[in-house]
Amino acid sequence: MNAKERRTSIEATLGVRPASVEDLAEEFGVSPSTIRRDLDRLTSTGRIHRTYGGAVPAAYPPRERSLLEREQIAGDAKRKIGRFAASLVAPHSVNLLDAGTTVGAMAENLTSRNNLTVITNGMTCARILEHAEGVDLVLLGGSLRHISSGTVGPLAEAALHSLTADAAFLGADGVDPNRGLSESTDQQASLKRLMIDAANEVYVLADATKLGATSAHWWTAIARPWTLITDYSATPEQLDAFSKRPEITVCVVPE
Repeated sequence: MNAKERRTSIEATLGVRPASVEDLAEEFGVSPSTIRRDLDRLTSTGRIHRTYGGAVPAAYPPRERSLLEREQIAGDAKRKIGRFAASLVAPHSVNLLDAGTTVGAMAENLTSRNNLTVITNGMTCARILEHAEGVDLVLLGGSLRHISSGTVGPLAEAALHSLTADAAFLGADGVDPNRGLSESTDQQASLKRLMIDAANEVYVLADATKLGATSAHWWTAIARPWTLITDYSATPEQLDAFSKRPEITVCVVPE
């Protein structure tokens, strides 16, 4: 495969999923420095955007992936992040669980727990926990976004104004150390902001493909201490960008 063919293939890969330099180097059997040159070339043509340690498509507006599509990306990493996040849930605690596949993986590890309260806007979490007798399950109201299987809107926001949680576990389309969480709609960003305000502790569950990703264009800033839980495939470059921020604690789950 020559350089032109490789760059065409890289662009096709990025059309399906974000990818790190290391992932692409392994996939195409070349050095990371070669991949960086390819990404620089594609960036100069406006066809991709660089992220911390990798790249995403430059298409605007970005196409939001369905829940089924998201389930096919970084599945092993999401399961391990979810298991680790569940281990942080204290007995007798009240926990806000966001919609999304990674938080759904966390809910899978709460089904046998007792004396927990889970408040969620995610239908995935609700379906997983509906028969968990030791979990007091509370659903936020609102309008259902079918593509993400989560509720948003004034009714969900009104419910959040009336509660306090011990911890909030959030997902996101992308996570930036400076700007916070990126989302596909303003309603999602607004709801996450209220979840952050309602919780004593904030955890963001994001596999490495989401670190530095900015393809979604609504943002939720996190102007307080919070913890990023990510996976073993995150590069030092990706992790350093978050570790340098004093308000962010970074937890990397092992392979």
